[in-house]
Amino acid sequence: MATLRDVEKRIRTVKSTRRITKAMEMVAAAKLRRSQAAVEQAKPYAQKLDEMLSHLAVGSTAEIAHPYFEERPVKKRTLVVIVSDRGLCGSFNSNLLRKTDKWLKEHQDTDIEMVVVGKRANDYYKTRFDNIVEYYGDWGGAIDYGRARGLVTYLTNRFVTGETDEIDLAFTRFVSLVRYNIEIEKYLPVPRPEASGQESSSVSDYIFEPSSEEIYGQLMPSYANTKMITALLESFASEHGSRMMAMGNATRNAGDMVDSLTLEYNKARQAQITKELLEVVSGAEALAG
Repeated sequence: MATLRDVEKRIRTVKSTRRITKAMEMVAAAKLRRSQAAVEQAKPYAQKLDEMLSHLAVGSTAEIAHPYFEERPVKKRTLVVIVSDRGLCGSFNSNLLRKTDKWLKEHQDTDIEMVVVGKRANDYYKTRFDNIVEYYGDWGGAIDYGRARGLVTYLTNRFVTGETDEIDLAFTRFVSLVRYNIEIEKYLPVPRPEASGQESSSVSDYIFEPSSEEIYGQLMPSYANTKMITALLESFASEHGSRMMAMGNATRNAGDMVDSLTLEYNKARQAQITKELLEVVSGAEALAG
């Protein structure tokens, strides 16, 4: 049975851990607010780009001609896996890596290469997957627009030059503070935009100056950057939300453990006092007898 000193030491240790998890919860909450604001600012821009592509496709009389739309037989795929650099965020990383493993098994018929974003994915796959062509780590849970554009340039160059035939993104989409969806969606080639009949009638009188192809040439790099940045922002927001919830649960569990240990300490202390009293009374009776 643990002594009073052992129980008291455990109480101090758990209280110290609770202070750490509480601080991490507050830090994650502050980072989440910033990331959530960035996601909310980026989404309307991405939606507007989709709308512009749709209108341009309907209004253009010529066939859409841009390398990002080129569909060819898929002999080689590139999978971009976006996870966190650090742990202590619940099942955020493990859920995405589990779905990625399932996707890899489903596409064993093609040659697959991997680009990993986040230290946890690199640590997981460097001994399980032998074709990691690029690694982007040390993001710190915050977007670096320069590095994001560098990642986009690397991926688009590989697609345009024919080094890969399809690029897919595996990331966690931020829905709300308590809900995140793991998604694997196509990045390149870009699906050809389509518009409804109402949109078609509303843009049929557009006159494009310069040509629609030139406009696509200016628009598509922005589209590729926006899609990647949005995926990174949503992943970072999901990471901070998961970490905030995990640290909140850890803080509550530590509090429950402190209460349980305190009760155990009080019971042990009461039993020790009772034992000492009994010894004193027994000794007094023996002397009196």
